[in-house]
Amino acid sequence: MEPVQTLRIAIQKSGRLTEKTITLLENIGIRFDGYKNRLLVKALNFDVELLLIRDDDIPEYVQDGICDLGVVGANVTLETQADITILKDLDFGHCRLSIASPVSRNINSAKELGGRRIATSYPVLTRKFFDSLGLDVHIIKISGAVEITPRLDVADAICDLVSTGSTLKTNGLRELETILQSQSQLIRTNKPLPQHKVDLIEKFLVRIEGQLLAENSRYIMMNAPKEALDTITRIIPALNSPTVLPLADPSMIAIHTVIPIAKFWEVMEELKAAGATGIVMLPIQNMIN
Repeated sequence: MEPVQTLRIAIQKSGRLTEKTITLLENIGIRFDGYKNRLLVKALNFDVELLLIRDDDIPEYVQDGICDLGVVGANVTLETQADITILKDLDFGHCRLSIASPVSRNINSAKELGGRRIATSYPVLTRKFFDSLGLDVHIIKISGAVEITPRLDVADAICDLVSTGSTLKTNGLRELETILQSQSQLIRTNKPLPQHKVDLIEKFLVRIEGQLLAENSRYIMMNAPKEALDTITRIIPALNSPTVLPLADPSMIAIHTVIPIAKFWEVMEELKAAGATGIVMLPIQNMIN
């Protein structure tokens, strides 16, 4: 069978990462004519196709070279122990893998679970965690609805993904310890690839990195006294040197720059104290360094 010439990316068929993955691809200019209820979807304007499969299967498909790339949670990649390369954290699908037990059983620490039954969909990661504590536990592999197992007396505690913690509370569970912080990742096969696919991956990564940088940055503009320029330049955590423009008032200047959004709120009061006025913050659609 001839190798596939189009760059193939495995993504989750349906679930918490699907819509966000499609949105990310659309934000970097890759368009699809529908994808729901389809297994294989070709992009309209980029030499790439999506294979929509179960998230648990994505690392294996990438490992075996059936797909060149994959978008999947770090929790799945680590659980499957696939031989792949992680290219990029994608900053969505954030969750944590945690140990939880019924509030009614008054267990205060994962260290108190030696010899207990632990229900989980992640037996590899769960075993690794308890081995690190030197504890022998009985792991019960469950494919779904892990949180209900203590109420059914199937398990004494669970190890499961947690986003907000509301599901745990609904089922009378208390989070004891987080064993893994997870988010979506772009992974690549370690199988040899033809040069045209390597080139496509590089182009794809440039787009992804530009989008992620834009999402976490903001374009800011402000007016300030000319003598405050050095102080303001030291304050703003700019990605590059700011643009400085003269104003009608010769004693004033306009300063334009791009900064990480997380830092903006930390330095805003300092900027005002240094004399900055009319501070405007704008979203950025994309950035290419």
